[in-house]
Amino acid sequence: MFRQVSLGMLGLTIGGILTIIGIAAYANDNATLNLIGFFYGIPLVLGGLALKANELKPVPFSKATTPQVLALREQQATTTQNKIRKDITRYSYGQNAHFERALSYLSLSSSDNELPVLTGLREEEINENYALILEFDSPLIPIDVWQQKQEKMTNYFGPGVKVEVTQPGENKIELALITTSK
Repeated sequence: MFRQVSLGMLGLTIGGILTIIGIAAYANDNATLNLIGFFYGIPLVLGGLALKANELKPVPFSKATTPQVLALREQQATTTQNKIRKDITRYSYGQNAHFERALSYLSLSSSDNELPVLTGLREEEINENYALILEFDSPLIPIDVWQQKQEKMTNYFGPGVKVEVTQPGENKIELALITTSK
């Protein structure tokens, strides 16, 4: 339920309301409401601002998932695929980019400026197997570097997953995590 709710915006909204109530109460000499506004409202506004400044928005689905693929996901998706899908489709805090640790581990960047940017994801059926496809904007890392890391990626994403790397367009990389038949 809270996966699609920005905690920063929630803090700003509730904190803003409490702060306004506190200011109005101060103007009307209501000490109790005044304290609520200042002791709870202002810290919530500041916390909301801090979260909002360090917020990473959810990655959108580039294509709607069909009911057939949803059924396939329920049958075949690995724990890793489900974790990745859930992690990148929610608000995150304290990261520079989605998938940052994995990309660093796979040596697909030498600095934060070179990190490929995860721009979308989709779920498909490939050869009767469930596939989670991650779409990256990768202007600084060419396809051949991605392909050199393909075996390392297969090991990284765990058993039961085959990795395929394709380039559908200039500076675009698609990383398909395909379940292997059991």
